[in-house]
Amino acid sequence: MVYYRPQGNEITVFETAASRKLPVLLKGPTGCGKTRFVRYMAEKLGRPLVTIACQEDLAAADLTGRFLLEGGSTAWRDGPLTRAVREGAICYLDEVVEARSDVMTVIHPLTDDRRILPLDRLGEEIKAPDSFLLVISYNPGYQSVTKELKESTRQRFVSMAFDYPGAAVEAEIVASESGCTPDVAAQLVKLGHGSRNLRSHGLGEGASTRLLVYAGQLVVAGLSLKEAAEATLVGSLTDDTEMTKALRELVRSVLG
Repeated sequence: MVYYRPQGNEITVFETAASRKLPVLLKGPTGCGKTRFVRYMAEKLGRPLVTIACQEDLAAADLTGRFLLEGGSTAWRDGPLTRAVREGAICYLDEVVEARSDVMTVIHPLTDDRRILPLDRLGEEIKAPDSFLLVISYNPGYQSVTKELKESTRQRFVSMAFDYPGAAVEAEIVASESGCTPDVAAQLVKLGHGSRNLRSHGLGEGASTRLLVYAGQLVVAGLSLKEAAEATLVGSLTDDTEMTKALRELVRSVLG
């Protein structure tokens, strides 16, 4: 089963929402475990999972489906959202605010008591089975003002806030996921917390738990801790010369 380390009552809240067929919104910084949590819950509930990574070119038709030319004739092909509804799956739209605005229009009927997916091009409405669950996520601290999730949309969901875990729990996760020693995991977590403190000094994003796991995997594969930190916590976080210097100084102060 997918490894997931709970931080609070998120499992209970998700299970309760799913039992009542209520859509779920996960919000929190990048790499803090939102996607891992959805994968874990899909396995725990025994439901198929359809994951859609949203980006600025994603349109409603990409989700619902379209007519395609095949062998000289046109045939309808379901999109991932339509397949998820038909199959009664959990449909997870990751970073949903990155998608085009018409995506929100098409998912709204699935988030109220109607629980339907209109397919205008087919003149059809699909009624979602009880097992279908819509889950969306976004990072409220990352997107620009023009890409914030509208309040009217947020109120359609049961919301769950995620954040990076405390030091002890995060070290446990890093060690478990990467296979590194607890001492290495603790040092990586210390670096991660230090990088997040640099956000107030101009760093766009601090190191995510996922990035710390990558660093731990590099150490397990044979790199020194400093080399792994350079390749992840320094190289992956910024291209800015001054911020790079600040991160390298952080590495020196923690690792010596």
